Amino acid sequence: MTALGTWLREPNPASRFQSRMVQSYLSWLRLRRNPLAVIGLLITVVLVGMSIFAPQLAPYDPITQNLAERLLPPGTPGHWMGTDDFGRDIWTRILFGSRITLYIVLLVILTAPVVGLIIGTVAGYFGGWIDQVLMRITDIFLAFPKLILALALVAVLGPGMVNAVLAIALTSWPPYARVARAETLTVRNSDYIAAVKLQGAGAVRVIWGHVMPMCLPSVIIRVTLDMAGVILTAAGLGFLGLGVQPPLPEWGLVRDRGMELIFISHDLRLVARFCDRVLVMYKGRVVEEVAAPELLHAKHPYTQGLLNCLPRIGGPRGPLPGLDRNAEWAV
Repeated sequence: MTALGTWLREPNPASRFQSRMVQSYLSWLRLRRNPLAVIGLLITVVLVGMSIFAPQLAPYDPITQNLAERLLPPGTPGHWMGTDDFGRDIWTRILFGSRITLYIVLLVILTAPVVGLIIGTVAGYFGGWIDQVLMRITDIFLAFPKLILALALVAVLGPGMVNAVLAIALTSWPPYARVARAETLTVRNSDYIAAVKLQGAGAVRVIWGHVMPMCLPSVIIRVTLDMAGVILTAAGLGFLGLGVQPPLPEWGLVRDRGMELIFISHDLRLVARFCDRVLVMYKGRVVEEVAAPELLHAKHPYTQGLLNCLPRIGGPRGPLPGLDRNAEWAV
């Protein structure tokens, strides 16, 4: 064992700094024994690293357009994830989008837990009518789905990143208030709280200096559990056009641009008119993939049947030809 390992395992630390380092090292040893926790830590480190080093990792500018390279497929040299309809590299926009997404998460976790912690500790410490009023307000916010309430708030405030953060924060604080209130109810009658009161401490000092620190571990755990939900809510607002606005490369906007490029119809002539490539699906699987100019010369029986079903101006009248559902390919 090295000298550093011995120093970190010292049962009787010589200083406060060594004591904290020993506790941190023992916590790391416990974390290392949990494979799922290590995997989650690696994913978090990779995501944060992508956002920090996005300018170094990204090969292009996320906003600059290049219409000469629009709609390149994945795997294209220089654009391994392809480009969007403005010729912007998708991989670059995903990298820079992680910055915006984590920035939104950071703003939310710096506002919603603080509001919930204050409301929960005040309600739990004083009790009575204060507790009833604050908890009923909390119940009103909890009665609505978070995303629906966020959509309503953003619709009133207007689209934009600041309003999206405000809407998500206003819909995220009630769970923290519930957790903080439950922790406060368990510690407000403790002996050390009574001793502090006997020394002349007021309610604000007791709540701020002795009750809130006891609630922080539970609130922090709740924050880690809610981070994924905050990311999904922010991406959902961006996807609906109510969050971050173009041309910023936010994940929801990147997904929204991709959805705009998918056109679904049973009218193959219309599809051939507006699309570059056509995928024909039957019973949930792709039976043919061709370029749009080659669609009229399709080889698969199902595609040929769809083409035969199209009405022709000036053609013979009568029922449209059907498909042979007993054929081997249709089973």
